[in-house]
Amino acid sequence: MKITRLTAGVGIIAVGALALAGCTPPRESEVIEGTSITVAWNDFYYAFNDGLADTNATSNAVVNYMAKSGFWHYNADSELIQDTDFGTYELVEEDPLTIKYTINEGVKWTDGTDVDAADLLLGWAANTTHVQDGEGTVDEETGELTGQSGTFWNTGALEDYALDLVSETPEIGDDGRSLTFTYDSFYVDWELALNGPAVSTHGTVMLAYPDEYTGDDGAQQAKDDFVQAVQDKDLEWLAPVSEAYNQDYKFSSGTPENELQLLSNGPYTITEINATDGYTTLTANPDYTWGPSPKYETITVRVIPDMQAQITALENQEISIASGQPTADIAALLGAGIEGVEFEGAPEGTYEHIDLQVGNGGPFDPATYGGDEAKALAVRQAFLSIIPRQEILEKLIQPLQPDAELRNSQIFLPGTSGAEAAAAVNGYPEMTEPDVEGAKALLAEAGVTNPTVRFLFSNTNERRKQEFLLIQPFALEAGFNLVDASRQDWGSALSAATTEYDAALFGWQSTSTAVGSSAANYQTGGLNNYYGWSNEEVDELFDTLAGTADPATQEELQVRAEEIIGEQAWSVPIFQFPGITAWSAETEGVVPGFLSPTYFWNFWDWQPVTAAAE
Repeated sequence: MKITRLTAGVGIIAVGALALAGCTPPRESEVIEGTSITVAWNDFYYAFNDGLADTNATSNAVVNYMAKSGFWHYNADSELIQDTDFGTYELVEEDPLTIKYTINEGVKWTDGTDVDAADLLLGWAANTTHVQDGEGTVDEETGELTGQSGTFWNTGALEDYALDLVSETPEIGDDGRSLTFTYDSFYVDWELALNGPAVSTHGTVMLAYPDEYTGDDGAQQAKDDFVQAVQDKDLEWLAPVSEAYNQDYKFSSGTPENELQLLSNGPYTITEINATDGYTTLTANPDYTWGPSPKYETITVRVIPDMQAQITALENQEISIASGQPTADIAALLGAGIEGVEFEGAPEGTYEHIDLQVGNGGPFDPATYGGDEAKALAVRQAFLSIIPRQEILEKLIQPLQPDAELRNSQIFLPGTSGAEAAAAVNGYPEMTEPDVEGAKALLAEAGVTNPTVRFLFSNTNERRKQEFLLIQPFALEAGFNLVDASRQDWGSALSAATTEYDAALFGWQSTSTAVGSSAANYQTGGLNNYYGWSNEEVDELFDTLAGTADPATQEELQVRAEEIIGEQAWSVPIFQFPGITAWSAETEGVVPGFLSPTYFWNFWDWQPVTAAAE
């Protein structure tokens, strides 16, 4: 099985600012000796390389964000901030599109090896189809890569998309610190195509060939050999390197013994991964000088899935920051005031939605009806028409955010011109109240009686349990047998256990402002398209979007794509997440963020209030 991956997230804004040449002088450490902070997240950390098809999870990204440096990050207002202390990138030429990346002198991995062009070259090789001749095999239950043949990078690079448009091997310059990409054609999200190294090149090569690179020059020789192999397209030599890249940065059993697996180039290093008790600890990197200095000596990210439990831990001073999906009770509790606790509520970059499986032999799959696509479409339309979107909003969301409205676009954020244009054609505004009689008529016309729909969602998420209970009576009245298929490992089930559910309820979290990021959800074979959705025009629209610079044309293409998505009845949006971040009054500098990594975006500003006062 070959894995396909596109950039995840939901974005609408094109970014085009260029970095300025030069670099900022190294900064002095502001780490306060002996200080520590524990914060909460709702899921486990398990991979240092989070750019793979089986590790692309926010729980990995928020931890790795504190251990890695790059060319840019997003602030709380979703503005792209260039990190010129790390390096710079510049538009050298518009036609052909040519981008030069340069890493500043003095930027190093935690073993003292320079971060350089070889590390960026690994990022290019792993995210194209030009340095690959093999395939991967996947465990159908877990979604994990279990094996591979030849050189295979489990990033799911798609032909003629993103970095794959750089078909010629990038050029190394500036004494090995710069890498220049020349694109075959224009790529709208070029500025977001590369941030920084996911992992070190020398570490990955040394993991692949553990006995061949020793001594003081071992790391440099490993990098030199990798660069030569990529330039020569020596896929036989690169095969073990790609396997190490895919497999050696996963930590299901805890902290790895080999330090090569956790080489950091950021403010922190990951020093303990406790999978049993559910926490990950990071320690300040004493050699880090190429960016804002953190203040706490250690940060521990503790897994607490339920936000009520997070608030309790915050009250008990077991953690200092809590964030998650709040209930009305939690909002009321925080609103009434908890001594020593501050909080802020604001919409998050995540929206709730329901997706339907069309490729698993279930009620929404044409194959179930002998390939009759019209019949399967009618069943999908019938099911989506009974979702009580307004009732869900009023009972579960408006108590938290009184001015909350239904989300009526899959691609565009609420309040944008694109969202308004999409809502005029996608049919979602008409799906406000359940249309039970309409659903019955559609099922009768299709000749389908009492279809069973297995409904997947998290069984540890109280709000989603309530959503299921609100949907269930309307489904029953319309003639659907709605089955609770909730499970704790719902995330892996989305991609692995596709034959075990027919509809899925969860949220998409925006990770960037990339114009073409929704392609991952709706294109044939996209990373987030777990359901067999496939439409030639949708594929063509997103392909055209990737090469379109004009904002007005970009919006037109996305609106047309959304119109088709609505016509296909693949999915329905419900609401934008209301978020609450709460923190100890003894902690300074906490600012909730809209995009991933949410409140972690400015972790370097966190500090004890006593230190801030000084």
